[in-house]
Amino acid sequence: MTPLPASLKSSWQMAALSREVGAKPLSRTVAGVPLVLFRTEAGVSVLIDRCPHRNYPLSEGRLVEGTLQCPYHGWRFTGDGACVEVPGCALADGQSQRLAATPVVVMERHGAVLVRLDGAASAPLPDLTDWSAPGHDHFWWSQGVWRGRALDALENVLDPFHTNFIHDGIIRRSTRRVPVRLSVASGEDWIESVIEQPQPDLGWMSRLLEPPRDRSRTRLNGPTTVQARWEGPKGLTLCVTVFFTPVTETSLMPFACFTTPKGRGPGWLKERAIRLFLDPVVRQDRHALSRQLDNIERFGSPRFLQGPGDLLGARVARLFNGERIEPGHEGPFDHQL
Repeated sequence: MTPLPASLKSSWQMAALSREVGAKPLSRTVAGVPLVLFRTEAGVSVLIDRCPHRNYPLSEGRLVEGTLQCPYHGWRFTGDGACVEVPGCALADGQSQRLAATPVVVMERHGAVLVRLDGAASAPLPDLTDWSAPGHDHFWWSQGVWRGRALDALENVLDPFHTNFIHDGIIRRSTRRVPVRLSVASGEDWIESVIEQPQPDLGWMSRLLEPPRDRSRTRLNGPTTVQARWEGPKGLTLCVTVFFTPVTETSLMPFACFTTPKGRGPGWLKERAIRLFLDPVVRQDRHALSRQLDNIERFGSPRFLQGPGDLLGARVARLFNGERIEPGHEGPFDHQL
């Protein structure tokens, strides 16, 4: 299986929802690296999930006086990794750092806990203005660990043509297509697919749930963050910001933030409706990614051809791998969805 690229460790990856991190240590794996997350009065801290003493998982420990205590020998660590106690022994000068656990750079933003595994990197968080815009309703949907490759999940969400078949009858129809105009815009570290269509999609979810739509934009901010916007005559109708966090080479954890303008019903009702209608779509994509991985493993490696509908080509993989791409604009192209 293809190893995970170094770009994942030098960029911000979402590790948990803010509400998941409390006084009880939380175990998570990001890009193959086991982590422990915990919250004290100082905020959220993240350490590599390994006690430096005897390699015991710190996530099985507990918080004691604002520090994380390893359950094996009781060593205690602060949020920045410093060892502040070795029970039964006195710490000499300099031992606090010599015996330290490994800290991980962490940021808490708009209900999300993000980590940067390479502490020496300085990559900024992408511009995701809509995910925290005032005057809107927001809710998070964490969907657990999926079997599949993060790269394939990115290509799935950026690809409109699969929706006619995997989601046949829900989003679009395989036998009744509507005319659309597709365009592609790109910067050095992002790529965006734009769909303009004069009539709504023909799936039952699209017809029942969606307000009038003129355009949709789906942007990948390399390496793993996607933001999709649906726009109608009066502006934004829905924005979904998804962090596709790689767990291992063959698993991922998607975190999705849904944003809708206020005024179209109470926020709790919109959340309930979106979850209800999107649940079968999520399950279908999850199944598709798992079956795709099954076949990649069966044949020993991924072997992809680019067809006439693959307007983004290999650029998604290049951004996932931390490469830069050529800025530009292509289209519009006439297609049927």
